[in-house]
Amino acid sequence: MFEGFDTQRIPVGDATLSVRLGGAGDPLILLHGFPQTGVTWHRITPVLAERFRVVIPDLPGYGDSDKPAPDPVHARYSKRRLAADIIGLADALGIGRFALVGHDRGARVGYRLCLDHPGRVRRFVSVDVIPTLDVWAQMDADKAIGTFHWPFLAAPEPIPEDTIGADPRRFFGHLLDLWARDPSALTPQARDAYLRQYDDPAGIAAACADYRAGATIDWAHDKADRDAGRKIACPVLVLWGDDYLGARSDMILDVWRHWADDVRDRNLACGHFLQEEAPHDCLDALLPFLSGGG
Repeated sequence: MFEGFDTQRIPVGDATLSVRLGGAGDPLILLHGFPQTGVTWHRITPVLAERFRVVIPDLPGYGDSDKPAPDPVHARYSKRRLAADIIGLADALGIGRFALVGHDRGARVGYRLCLDHPGRVRRFVSVDVIPTLDVWAQMDADKAIGTFHWPFLAAPEPIPEDTIGADPRRFFGHLLDLWARDPSALTPQARDAYLRQYDDPAGIAAACADYRAGATIDWAHDKADRDAGRKIACPVLVLWGDDYLGARSDMILDVWRHWADDVRDRNLACGHFLQEEAPHDCLDALLPFLSGGG
């Protein structure tokens, strides 16, 4: 995987990030989601690297990046702080404006970055999420069961950490199988990278801190922006899979229109892991948009 890419460790604030770098052209930053790492992009990076300078960090708390200790108010793993880390990474690499693609948690970091640093993002792609404020606003009994990991991981420590720590590979492996239409699309090498990170209790703690932030400080930041009428300034493409976010397909675009004026969407016939389950269709959607087309 990632032939032609270099992996570097780049200090950013209180964490050193593991970053894959490859290709040439306009800069493009790819942000992975939960419970994955930057490995999730491996099926589409060979094509992207033909056109873009591709930057793929493991987010703080994930993969081979440092895992800073959580704090009582969950600020360290707030999407505002993680977005600031990505800005710090871009600065360290001498990158000014860039295109940004985020999947799952990475998309939450991505839209927060667009809101907090509007001059830096040229185009933004959100893969299979709606904003955190809207997730909680729409939470009912069915959604709480279908997305049980949201309230479970956000519960006070140490119950989630201790429960998951008893058999982390079973817990996170179950989520991968649950969210994919075809779990075999996640290669054994990729799957091992995702599960291996949770052999470290610090990885479990960081994942819980990420979701606790989503239930508290991230919600508050979203609410403040909504109340102030702030919107994402750059064009936005929302990609979603039929088997995951597609269950709410009737409102996806309506939700995102509260957050951006220039927004369009496209669905793919797959589960949650679009870039791994449907890489060719994913590229067909990404390339025209990232290159400046409609």
